[in-house]
Amino acid sequence: MKTPYRRFRLFIPLAILFALLAVSYVVFWLWNTILVAVVPVKPVTLWQAAGLLLLSRILFGGFKFSPPGGRYGNGEGPPSWRSRWRQMSDEDRSKFRREWKRRCNDRPNTPD
Repeated sequence: MKTPYRRFRLFIPLAILFALLAVSYVVFWLWNTILVAVVPVKPVTLWQAAGLLLLSRILFGGFKFSPPGGRYGNGEGPPSWRSRWRQMSDEDRSKFRREWKRRCNDRPNTPD
């Protein structure tokens, strides 16, 4: 019995490869069209453009694979400090203030 998703096993890697080549071509085209004319740099090949794309992803973007809703599940990000402060009891707030003052007062004085 054949599953309906069997033909997609070959299509998905090819689609990913095509997308990477397309983005590399855009980098290649932009580099050779704009940068060569504006800045004194040499033209690049398609494979060098793919390498630049990978290098920039490593240096500036990292490889983050997070769920669609984000790290917190709701897509909104971490709870703000105001909402955390509102949820604290009076005892927790006073403990926080004491700790904050202790940390700020224990710093060595630096000359201005």
